Amino acid sequence: DFTFPPGALYSRKFTIDGEQISLQVQDTPFVSLEDDTDSICCQEQINRSIYWADGFVFVYSITDYESYRVIRPLHQHIRKIHPNANIPLLLMANKGDLLRARQVSSKEGLQLASELGGTYYEVSARENCEGVHEAFQQLCQEVSRVIGSCNGEKRRGLHLVRPKSPNMQDLKRRLKQALTSKGKSATTL
Repeated sequence: DFTFPPGALYSRKFTIDGEQISLQVQDTPFVSLEDDTDSICCQEQINRSIYWADGFVFVYSITDYESYRVIRPLHQHIRKIHPNANIPLLLMANKGDLLRARQVSSKEGLQLASELGGTYYEVSARENCEGVHEAFQQLCQEVSRVIGSCNGEKRRGLHLVRPKSPNMQDLKRRLKQALTSKGKSATTL
């Protein structure tokens, strides 16, 4: 067993539809419900991660009903930070190999995913990492589709244009223009 520090950032590269994707996953520290309420208690680091994320993976254990109960309030918290954004999300029920200890049914998971507007996967990270990989690949395809449909503008008003099919010569030319341009304080590449 490996132990990873809470809040670790993981980077991976893989190919989707012929395009190489660089994926950064921020593993956020534990989120819990405040005593006898449906409000969540979370660290400021989680708010920063929520603000910059292009997609979300909500993970709960099928053997722990409390971990399932946190999902709805966490989603509401995210909607407060991104009230109008169309941000893809994935609901992942883990520990699918521990069926005898199940506390959350597949039906409840599917219902919640439908309510939140996300995709549902039931996986066993211990026994079948392919299921986890497939789920992340699905999320990345969705994120790519959403970003692509923004006409090149990244949400949150940053207006960073993402070329549809980058031409290296064109990018070099534009970078050179940006570096030699003295009058502009900000240049969009």
